[in-house]
Amino acid sequence: MKRHRFLKKNDDDLDPLGSLTNLFDVAMVFAVALMVALVQHLNVAELLMEKEFTIVKNPGKDDMEIITRKGEEITKYKQNQESQADPSKPRGKRVGAAYQLESGEIIYIPE
Repeated sequence: MKRHRFLKKNDDDLDPLGSLTNLFDVAMVFAVALMVALVQHLNVAELLMEKEFTIVKNPGKDDMEIITRKGEEITKYKQNQESQADPSKPRGKRVGAAYQLESGEIIYIPE
């Protein structure tokens, strides 16, 4: 009987890397949980949905950003530093004139 016990191998005792598979599984679960927590904390869950939306980050400040999504297209607009440097410089062009009548009606006349 001693001879049969000696020849029979116990795989659990001979595999030193067997416990590493459990550590890998734990690390993968931790990584997924961390990604879910970051998505919730940064409020970017809207980016994963199929809705159209507009996000304004830091409204009214120098580093303001506007992010819009229409369909599959995501557009990011950052406020330009050059446009803030000289407020007397015009940012557009005149395209017409608008007049308000006494009745409250507004008439636009393109040039």
